[in-house]
Amino acid sequence: MKIDLNPMLKPKSVAIVGASRNPDKVGNVILKNYIDAGYSGKLYPINPNADSVLGLKAYKSVLDVEGRIDVAVIAVPAEIVPKVLTECGKAKVKSAVVVSGGFAEVGEIALQEEIVRIARKYHMPMLGPNCLGVMDTRSRTDTLFLPTYKISRPQVGYVSFMSQSGAVGSTVLDVIAGEGFGLSKFISYGNAADLDEVDLLKYLMNDSETKVIVMYIEGIKRGKEFVELARKVTKKKPVIVLKAGRTSAGSIAAHSHTAALAGDYAVQEAIFKQFGFSVAEDLSELVYFAKIFASETEPRGNRIAVVTNGGGAGVLTADAIASSRHMKLAQFSARTRRLLGSKMPKLVNIANPLDLAGDAGDKRYEDAITAISEDENTDMIAIIVLFQTPGADSTVSAGIVHLKETVDKPIVVMSTGVGYTQAQKVQLESGGVPVYDSPASLVSSLEALLEYADFLKRQA
Repeated sequence: MKIDLNPMLKPKSVAIVGASRNPDKVGNVILKNYIDAGYSGKLYPINPNADSVLGLKAYKSVLDVEGRIDVAVIAVPAEIVPKVLTECGKAKVKSAVVVSGGFAEVGEIALQEEIVRIARKYHMPMLGPNCLGVMDTRSRTDTLFLPTYKISRPQVGYVSFMSQSGAVGSTVLDVIAGEGFGLSKFISYGNAADLDEVDLLKYLMNDSETKVIVMYIEGIKRGKEFVELARKVTKKKPVIVLKAGRTSAGSIAAHSHTAALAGDYAVQEAIFKQFGFSVAEDLSELVYFAKIFASETEPRGNRIAVVTNGGGAGVLTADAIASSRHMKLAQFSARTRRLLGSKMPKLVNIANPLDLAGDAGDKRYEDAITAISEDENTDMIAIIVLFQTPGADSTVSAGIVHLKETVDKPIVVMSTGVGYTQAQKVQLESGGVPVYDSPASLVSSLEALLEYADFLKRQA
């Protein structure tokens, strides 16, 4: 059965049940987030003990609201949720997000089963319980009960992130906002009592505003349906997955967290890789992989050229390439060597990695990258910029961003540092150039990009 999640993610009207006047309460934070995000639809605070909340007229129940409600965000104690959901059903609310905890994750299985029964009785798709809910950067929907001064919201983009864990999800969101690549949608689904990873993955697969799907999952409820969907989704867009509960200790923790059935990870990992999922080993890789896929570049092969202004960093990157599963250093053609020799000062040894020396500025970087990009023996270009050196400044960043627009090969940057370096990283990321802070993260991300490209070729 097709489930329409647009009323939840792109609502024209929202009821916040439990909208409190107390700024420390979850319902108050959610309502304030909608207002601060610039949401343009109708907002209905539901509070039986208040006439208004944050300057908006309050209602005692959703049954008292005259207009149609696309989504009800429910932030009340667990024992009250069945009553609220029943009222939502009678009011013909189109969808519900239950952020409240206190259900199967703490042993209250019967209570969780009751709210599922109510939601399905009224054909009302329900997200949660025990979740952060949803964020859509285009519709300005934001049910996250995390204040904006504590967690930054990412800019508009085409990466969508679904997370069974709200804590993991919020952490990754904060990192994504700092990294500079954009987000389309965030969905935290908690206990997955009604809507689960199959429903959400199917929605994102068909969502025109999503080009890259990122998943953090603790368990898979409907294994057969998930496998059938996995066969289809990666043929349309890349999927990056981090599966928790890979060990017996992790499985026990997952069950106590979201009541998830973690399953046999070896079997699940085999399924992921068979159907072209990019499997991340930790949260850092989850973000690194998302970044490379968000850059929308396609590799032609596995040969990497390394351009650096620091010899040691180039050596470390060469080591990382040699230690990878599929990548290797490119061998420059005779023509490229001659061209580089005519452009570079005599102190530069024409080799790969190409060490431009510590005084390299934007012109030397531009000449080197341009020459290498035309070499048929090179498939990808890894640029290392140590902004601590005298010649490396914002003109180098601007030059790389410009070259990214003209070169039809993947270009990635490695730059480590804070302060001035961080400012340059933001400039590069904003220009669509992925930036990594270590050789290992750079090479593993390029490898993930290559493996997905090879998977698509096998499907053709």
